[in-house]
Amino acid sequence: MSRLGTYTRRGFLVASAAVAGGVVFGVRAYNARLENPLTAGLAPGEAALTPYVKINGDGITIITPRAEMGQGIHTTLAALVAEELDVDLDQIGIEHGPPSSAYFNGGVVEEGYPFPATDNGAIAEFARAQRDIPAVFLSYQITGGSTSTHDAYDKMRRAGAVARETLKAAAAARTGIPATQLATQAGAVVLPDGTHIPYTDLAAEAAATDLADAPALRPRSAWRILGKSQDRLDVVDKSTGRAVYASDIRLPGMRFGALRRSPHPGGTLAGFDASDALAMPGVDAVIDVGTGVVAVARDTWTAMRALDAVTCDWAPPAYPVDTAGHFDAIAAAFNPDQRDSRQRDDGDVETALSGGTVISGEYRAPYLAHATMEPMSAAALMQDGKLQVWAGTQGPTVARREAALAAGIAQDAVTITTTLLGGAFGRRGEMDFVQIAARVAVQMQGTPVLLTYSREEDMSRGPYRPAAIGRFRATVADGVPVAVDIETASPSIMAGIDARGGSPAPIPGFVSDFTLNQALWDQPYGIENYRVSGYKTTPLLPVGFWRSVGASQNSFFHECMMDELALAADRDPVEMRLAIMTDAPSRAVLEAVAEMAGWGAAPAAGRARGVAFALAFGVPTAQIVEIEQTDGGIMVRDVWVAADVGVALDPRNLDAQLISGVNYGLSAAIGEEITLTGAAVDQSNFHDYPVLRMYQSPRIHTRILENQRHIRGIGEPGTPAAAPALANAVFALTGQRLRELPLGKKVAFA
Repeated sequence: MSRLGTYTRRGFLVASAAVAGGVVFGVRAYNARLENPLTAGLAPGEAALTPYVKINGDGITIITPRAEMGQGIHTTLAALVAEELDVDLDQIGIEHGPPSSAYFNGGVVEEGYPFPATDNGAIAEFARAQRDIPAVFLSYQITGGSTSTHDAYDKMRRAGAVARETLKAAAAARTGIPATQLATQAGAVVLPDGTHIPYTDLAAEAAATDLADAPALRPRSAWRILGKSQDRLDVVDKSTGRAVYASDIRLPGMRFGALRRSPHPGGTLAGFDASDALAMPGVDAVIDVGTGVVAVARDTWTAMRALDAVTCDWAPPAYPVDTAGHFDAIAAAFNPDQRDSRQRDDGDVETALSGGTVISGEYRAPYLAHATMEPMSAAALMQDGKLQVWAGTQGPTVARREAALAAGIAQDAVTITTTLLGGAFGRRGEMDFVQIAARVAVQMQGTPVLLTYSREEDMSRGPYRPAAIGRFRATVADGVPVAVDIETASPSIMAGIDARGGSPAPIPGFVSDFTLNQALWDQPYGIENYRVSGYKTTPLLPVGFWRSVGASQNSFFHECMMDELALAADRDPVEMRLAIMTDAPSRAVLEAVAEMAGWGAAPAAGRARGVAFALAFGVPTAQIVEIEQTDGGIMVRDVWVAADVGVALDPRNLDAQLISGVNYGLSAAIGEEITLTGAAVDQSNFHDYPVLRMYQSPRIHTRILENQRHIRGIGEPGTPAAAPALANAVFALTGQRLRELPLGKKVAFA
């Protein structure tokens, strides 16, 4: 274990910045600037031993600074600290904590690296070891990219170890017994004679104690909590209605706001007449927020009714008026002037293509809504030059910055309280609801306002998953692909987020959008001639992150193409993929899912299977989908899915997230799409945006593997392979090669 310097209650040096041989490469200087954000708000008798551990006479609180949106991350992060702190999960409380650079997420930086996750070479590992430097400077306190456990695995365990050893040092100073002779157990320091001193009794002394050396982390063989399935810490509150979401915030004198934005997503307000609305009983104000108007009233229903009485003049749309026009614009982007990136260009693709029969195709994916169960909401109060915001946000530091800009005040005058999130899927990485709540608070000085989007407002105005087109040309020989040229085009997620104020830092124009080729360029297939290009359209609808981001459409393009190539090569699709798979953990998940499903045996009459593989967010995942033709349409009966996360911290939660990801992917594949007529979105609620119903959800069989080098998260990797596996199953059942999502446009699903 390399020595990283002094651990103090004011500054916590992050051990994940160290690299082999104990060389820190300047990271210590960056991390030394990080103050413990908990010290400023401590009550008398309370100690913040690290940014993640707070102790007072009443108990122990673990800070879990990632957004809890149903994925169970608060429990997993708390377990990382609790394992080293030597406390049971039922002995602790949890808090999200304030926005702070101390809670940076270095894992998100890696997604933009030019190294595939399967590259464990010296250069790639060196780059990963430096990831925290930009994350700190950009205040990357973000929940996304399935990075939370990847980022937290070392540093939150180390936070628990530092707190444990600090408490032992405090007990040693009190008793005169060397710390080396003390043990810890269940929230107490244990003396050699068996006496237990509770941590809560040592808080004040521990607050004045520093450690000179970095404590060693416990080996996996000594784990008591990690590696085992845990009861979720939020289950009781969610089951009894005590869990607090942004829409639950209630403050004295609170008023309620409802939003109406342009029917042309991303459009602006040219003018409005609110005289009729302001004459309604209970209506306090109608406020221009730039992109629309907010009615403020005594309750949400009155505010929504008031919006119906407002006459708005909207600026004309800046994009094609119908869905076909959007796909025409995307298709037009396939030209050299709009090429954004070429992340893989192996061999000589053109020469190889000219030497064989070319298989080609075009695939399409639509705009998609996030369809969160809780529409966007945020509460805000502006008083005495200070702004308080309560919001379920995936990016608290970005929310603080954007709230400050909207209110015209300094960031240190803004307090962000992150609530639970009623679903997110990338939507709550956007900042529109925070920005608008702040603008309303400025106009309603001294009065707290809870802003609530209607579901119709949320779904029909965006942002959305981009619509995209994927094209490929390929040749096969001797049963395997020998050349692949694949291109994609779509609106730029990163450019859109940057323009709307959702990026942690401005994105220079010369920086390519990594999401365009995500899960294309880095797939572990050994094809000698392989080229991947991404093209960026002119701005169309506002687009942003959606669960699994670019992988959600690109895996559909890529893995349906692989099935077409297997057919052209007269090869079993699993067998062909295994023949060209270059990464051992990836090969293992494909072999595992084939064994789970009994791939070699023919399915029952009237049934068919499809397979797909995706390496996304560092997690190799393989799926096999079995479908059945029924009188009412195609039913998805079974899905087998295997994924390698490196280290399985909580097996039951990993299974749950895989199942969730599969269902989310199947839902989009079967029936979801956003379309336009007259420059307005056609869909507004679940009656015309059909999500997967419970009766449609198949049996999902999971297997978690632990072969790869680095620990990875599982919030998104279950989604990308679902659509291509289903599409490939439909081909096996019907002989129809469906190249456009949703599949339900061409075949009937029950």
